[in-house]
Amino acid sequence: MFKKMEIVEWMDDSGKEIVHRVPEGGSGEFRLGSQVVVSENQDAVFFRDGKAMDVLGPGRHTITTENIPILAGLVSTLFSGKDSPFRATVFYVNRKTFTDMKWGTKEPIIFRDKELAMVRLRAFGSFSMKVEQSQLFINKIVGTEGRFTTDEIEGFLKGMIISRLADLLGETLETIFDLAQYYDEIGTLAKSRLGDDFGKYGIQLVDFYVQAITPPEEVQARIDERSAMGALGDMNQYMRFKTATAMGDAATNEGGGGAAGAGVGMGAGLGMGMTMANMMGQTMGAGGQGSGQGASATMVVCPSCGKTVPQGKFCPECGKPLGATCPFCGASVSAGAKFCPECGKPLGVAARCSKCGAEIPSGSKFCPECGEKQE
Repeated sequence: MFKKMEIVEWMDDSGKEIVHRVPEGGSGEFRLGSQVVVSENQDAVFFRDGKAMDVLGPGRHTITTENIPILAGLVSTLFSGKDSPFRATVFYVNRKTFTDMKWGTKEPIIFRDKELAMVRLRAFGSFSMKVEQSQLFINKIVGTEGRFTTDEIEGFLKGMIISRLADLLGETLETIFDLAQYYDEIGTLAKSRLGDDFGKYGIQLVDFYVQAITPPEEVQARIDERSAMGALGDMNQYMRFKTATAMGDAATNEGGGGAAGAGVGMGAGLGMGMTMANMMGQTMGAGGQGSGQGASATMVVCPSCGKTVPQGKFCPECGKPLGATCPFCGASVSAGAKFCPECGKPLGVAARCSKCGAEIPSGSKFCPECGEKQE
C-alpha cells in the first residue's frame, strides 16, 4: 500500500540534515493536483522510476503536466483522467550554509623540513559548505538514502582536504619555523583548489580556515630549546647548552654524593660535551675547506708520559690509555683534565721521587734510583 501524497513538505528540526527523502522508504502515491511545499533555502527534486524529473525551488507547487512536462506522457499512457495516481519520490535538499564543520588529520602528515629533516605534522581547522547543485549532489553522493546529514559527509570531505593540504605544504613551505606567517596563504590556496574538488559533487566550499599545524611534542621541545638558546644555527652553543642541562640533572640526582663524585661527573660531562661540539663543528665546517686543509685535531696531555698528543683512546708516545688514572693517587680522570679531581695534583707532569728528584714511572711505589718509598 503506497502512501498517498496530497501535500508534501519538510522542515529540518535537527539543523544537520542536508537531504531528506519523502517518503523515507519506497515511493509515494501522487496525483496531478498534489502539492509540494518548498521553503526558502530548499530545493525539491522530483524523482520517478529512479530518474530526476524536475527541481522545484521555494514556493507552493501544484503537480501538473505544465510545471513537470515529462509527466504528461506518463500519465496519459498509464492512466485516464487527472486524478489517476502515479508513484514518485521527492528529495528535499537543504541549501543553507552549514558552518563550523571540522577537519583534521587522523594520522600525521610527513613533511620534509630543510632545518629538521623529516617531521610529522598534525593539522586541523574548520570550513563552511552548501549544496549548489541539488540534483548533482543527490546523484553523486546521496543515492537512495532516506536522510543524509553533515556527519555523513564530513568524513568524505575531510579526506579531500587532507590530501590537498599535504600537497600544499610541500609546495609552499621550506621549514615549519615559517608556518605562522603562511596560515592565511595556505588557507586561501586550499580553498581555491578544494573549490573545484567540491564542485564535482554539487557542493560549494564557502569558507576554509587553518587553525593550527603543529609538530609532535618531542619536536616542539627541540624547537623550544633552540629558540631559548637564541642560536638556531650554532651547533656548538646548542651542545654546550645540552651538556650544562645534563650536568644540572646529574647534580640533582646525586644529592649528597660528595664533592669528589660531583667533580668527576662535571669533568666527564664537560669533556664529553666539548668533544661532541668540536666533532660537530669540524663535520659542519669540512665542506668549506680545501682538500689540503684538514681540520686541526684536539690536543690533550697524556697523564702517563706528560706529552702533548692528539686526542684519542691511547697515547701515541707511550701507548697507555689517555685519561685513565691519576699517576699520584690512581683516581680516574677525564681526557684533557689539568688537575686530578681527587688529590688536586697537576696532571701531564712526569712523577718524580720525593727524595732524590729522579723521574719515576707512573704508579711506582719505590724510586728506582734511591729506593725511597713513594707516597
